[in-house]
Amino acid sequence: MFSAVTNWLWQHIVNWLNAEAEANSVVEVFDFDQLLADTQPADVILVEGRAHVSEVIKVVTLSPWTHAALSIGSLDSMADPNMRKKVSKFYHDDPSEPLIIESLLGYGTIINPLSHYRGQHLRVCRAINLPTKDRRRIPAFAVEHLGLDYDVRQLLDLARLLFPYGILPRRWRSSLFEHNAGAPTQIVCSSMIARCFQHVQYPILPVVRTDKNDQTRFYKRNFRLFVPADFDYSPFFNVVKYPSKQYIRKIAFNRFPWCELPNIATSKKNVATGEETKDQSVGGFPISDALKYSFSRLKKQIITARR
Repeated sequence: MFSAVTNWLWQHIVNWLNAEAEANSVVEVFDFDQLLADTQPADVILVEGRAHVSEVIKVVTLSPWTHAALSIGSLDSMADPNMRKKVSKFYHDDPSEPLIIESLLGYGTIINPLSHYRGQHLRVCRAINLPTKDRRRIPAFAVEHLGLDYDVRQLLDLARLLFPYGILPRRWRSSLFEHNAGAPTQIVCSSMIARCFQHVQYPILPVVRTDKNDQTRFYKRNFRLFVPADFDYSPFFNVVKYPSKQYIRKIAFNRFPWCELPNIATSKKNVATGEETKDQSVGGFPISDALKYSFSRLKKQIITARR
C-alpha cells in the first residue's frame, strides 16, 4: 500500500516537473529541416527545455541549455548489426529517421527520433577532428546505456554542489564522488554522453596541468560532474547553427522587419505581455541577475577547489 502511494506521488511530481511552458520564439528563425539533414552520428544536441525542471537546471548551471542528447544516426545507416538490433528493441518506426539517445526524467535512457524536438531551441555541438571510427564507436557505446534509469539522486547532488552555501546541507552524503566498479545502473543525460566521449579518449573540458618539466598533462574529469553547457563551452567542439534560409539569402540584414520595443533594461513592463512588473532587486541587481551573479561566483570557487 505504502509503495503504491509513493509511486503515485512520484509520478505526479515527475509529471509536474516535465510540464512544458510556451515555446521559445527563437525557433521561428531556425531551419530544423536542415538540421535533420546535416546532423551526424556523435553530434551532441543541446536543448533549451521548457519544463519546470528545466528552469531549475538553468538557475543551477547558469546556462539556457538544460538537456543533452546524442545523435546516433538512423537505423538504416547503422553498419554494426549488434547496435542495430539493440536500437530496434527501443525504436519501431521509420528506419530512415535520424535518431538520438537520451536520458529523461521519468523515462530513463531511451531512443527518440530527432524530430521529437521540432519547435524547440536547439544547438548542435560537433567534436572537432573526431576520427570516423570513433564517430561510430561513441554511438555504439551509448547504446549500451539503453534501459538505465534516470539518476534523480545525481541530479539533486549536483544541484546541492552548485547551490549557495547553506541552502542544502553538505553533510548529506553525495553520490557524485562515489567510486563504483563497472558500468553505472543509473545516469543523467550529460553524464552519459560525457562517458561515451571519455570512452574513446576524446576531451570535453579536461583538467590540464603542467609539471615541473613543462610537460602538459590532461586528466579526465568525473563524468558525473558534466552539465549540458559543458559541450557548448568546450574548445574541442564546434557549434553548428542552422538559421532559416529566408533570412540569410538575398536579404540585407538592415532590411529585416525590425520593430521598436521598450528598453528592456529600464522598462518595468513585460515585453511579451505588456503587464507591469515589480521592481525587485538585491544589492542593486535585479533578482534574477543577483542570483546569477551569486551562483557564478560560487561556481568559480567550486571549480577552483576541485582542481
